[in-house]
Parts: sequence; structure tokens; C-alpha cells
Amino acid sequence: LQLVESGGGLVRPGGSLRLACAASGSTLDDVTVGWFRQAPGKKREGVACMDIRDGIIYYKDSVKERFTISRDMAENTLYLQMNTLKPEDTAVYYCAAVPPRWSAQVMCDLSLNFDPWGQGTQVTVSS
Repeated sequence: LQLVESGGGLVRPGGSLRLACAASGSTLDDVTVGWFRQAPGKKREGVACMDIRDGIIYYKDSVKERFTISRDMAENTLYLQMNTLKPEDTAVYYCAAVPPRWSAQVMCDLSLNFDPWGQGTQVTVSS
């Protein structure tokens, strides 16, 4: 399974962006998937993770009510809708997928990923 992130950019505080994670080589049917971010000088952290099989979703506290993770089966793409963006959301955003035995919360809490991280997509929130 190969994943490629896109959709980042420069946005003003309070703005919105939708990130996409296009999958190829396999489908996003039987995995746990997640979005992660890494700001300069900080550790990578889990932002939103979802167990595809049972639909359980986990969000980092600081993004609850602002970010929404979703999947489009037809497009085999994972999305992250980000609203009411704040300067502290500035980071490179990555997506990942792990076997379904890992829960969404564990994936996010541990920034779990068994494959090489992709290049990510830069999100900059600034006025």
C-alpha cells in the first residue's frame, strides 16, 4: 500500500483546508488509518485516526470539533478536513495505514506506522 499526501498550503487563522491521502497498490478496506503532523523541532504526533472496519475514530484533543477524518471508498482516498485553523496547527502532515489489529487510539497515541513515512504536505497557518 502506497500513500501520497496532498492539499496543504498557506491559510490564514480561522481558515480551512482539506488534505488528501491517495492510496494505491491496495485498498483502504481492512486497515487502521491516520493523519499525523510534525512541527519543526517537535515530535510527530497523531492527529486523527480511524479503524476502517468498525468506524471508530480518535482525535487528538486539540483538534476535536475542528478536524474531520473520512474515507472515500470509490477514490480509495483518505481525507482530513481542517476547519478553524490555528497557527499551532502549522506542521507537515502525513498519513499512514497499519494492520487492523491496531486500534485508532493506539495508532494515534504512538504515531504508529510500519512503513516509511511519505513526504507529507506542508500546512502553514499564518496571517
